Amino acid sequence: MTIVIFGGGGDLTHRKLLPALYNLHVDGLLPPQMAIVGVGRKPMTDEAYRDFAKDGVTRFSRRPIDEGAWQSFAAFVFFAAAEIDAEQGLASLGARLDIIEHEHHLAGDRIYYMALPPSLFGPTVKQLDRARLVNRSGSHSARIIVEKPIGRDIESACAINDAIAKVFDEPQIYRIDHYLGKETVQNILVLRFANSIFEPLFNQKYVDHVQITVAEEEGVGTRAGYYEQAGALRDMVQNHMLQLLALVAMEPPHSLDADVIRDEKLQVLKSLRPLDDAAIATNVVRAQYAGYRQEPGVDPASLTETFVALQVFVDNWRWSGVPFFLRTGKRLPQRTSEISVYLKDVPPILFNANPSARLDANVLTIRIQPDEGFSLGISSKRPGPHVDVAPVKMDFHYGAQFNGSSPEAYERLLLDVIAGDPTLFMRRDAVEAAWRWVMPVLDRWATQTAALPQYPAGAWGPAEADRLVESTGRKWRAL
Repeated sequence: MTIVIFGGGGDLTHRKLLPALYNLHVDGLLPPQMAIVGVGRKPMTDEAYRDFAKDGVTRFSRRPIDEGAWQSFAAFVFFAAAEIDAEQGLASLGARLDIIEHEHHLAGDRIYYMALPPSLFGPTVKQLDRARLVNRSGSHSARIIVEKPIGRDIESACAINDAIAKVFDEPQIYRIDHYLGKETVQNILVLRFANSIFEPLFNQKYVDHVQITVAEEEGVGTRAGYYEQAGALRDMVQNHMLQLLALVAMEPPHSLDADVIRDEKLQVLKSLRPLDDAAIATNVVRAQYAGYRQEPGVDPASLTETFVALQVFVDNWRWSGVPFFLRTGKRLPQRTSEISVYLKDVPPILFNANPSARLDANVLTIRIQPDEGFSLGISSKRPGPHVDVAPVKMDFHYGAQFNGSSPEAYERLLLDVIAGDPTLFMRRDAVEAAWRWVMPVLDRWATQTAALPQYPAGAWGPAEADRLVESTGRKWRAL
């Protein structure tokens, strides 16, 4: 197999893809015969590209570099220069790949990774087709990996999907969302459907509400150009957070077949209550961190949100009436991602009879990052002669239980593409369903000209986000 990385000299390749492939090699999970070919505009020797790759592995790999493992890995790392808009297109790339595959006795099965801006997805795929580098069927397989974001609205998402679909069939297309490769996210299905204690509770009879938080401590940094065109809703909610919501809310799949699982997730997205103007006004909050407009590359009059909070409902039998509260933002107090499932209170009798000292709710918390694991908050009696009930936490940490570091998300996802398993990847219909749901919010925001509310850097968002939850008699979980 040959992995061809367009954008082979870029930051994503340097920080994530090459270190992930190296770790898969160390673990013995890559095919014994393969090639990794970085593709970029500027010519570079194979040796120079291997130095670039080694620097990325040294700085960003989850495990220290081993010289012996590196030498065997570097032997199948190559570079090819190509310009998508050049007159000859990718013909020279095709010739280079043929030589590499012939010299290393490779069959011609290829994975094309689009580590490129979305605007280049369509042109690159078109050039692949013109150069006859894609086989839809036959003895040589071809797959394509597409990074998010898939467009910036429903129209551009459909245009990108249409362009790719002209060259690749849907089973060949892997739309990657690195959040879905995290161990804890994958384990949501195991937690729900392999434990009889939990699955009966995941419904409107027992769940009071669900909170999903994806918080980032850093600001916009060097990504102002991208972020000004995206904002928190496009960057995090439309993809990451709706996918997490779908995993929490989906019905039990009848098998682990990729499309069976993806069918159930799609049904959740289709069951999201539509947001009209009245619902957007009361259920959606956006804001900017103080100082965002002064960041390099940011429009001084920017209306791009760096924080968004929403109250969402899944209108189906299982979740009728249960609010899902989502929040995400930059320059928050800490980097953390978690899902908290709040169970309904016990009746206000016996131990919960005092209206001024209600018991804490039982909360199942799924920690996605940085400390992967689960915890369950319950009530217990303190030792002593009096009935004094206090909250306690039953806690599970991946690192402590299984020793060592978990594989990085890109390791798992790249391995799945190599194996041809699309379970953790977004299907076209799900991507477009998510865009359709967020479009009313984006359209309403596009008509508004008032400055956004501000929140101090290091705070948990604006006061409006607190009021969103508190108006329902609840509050955000303290992290």
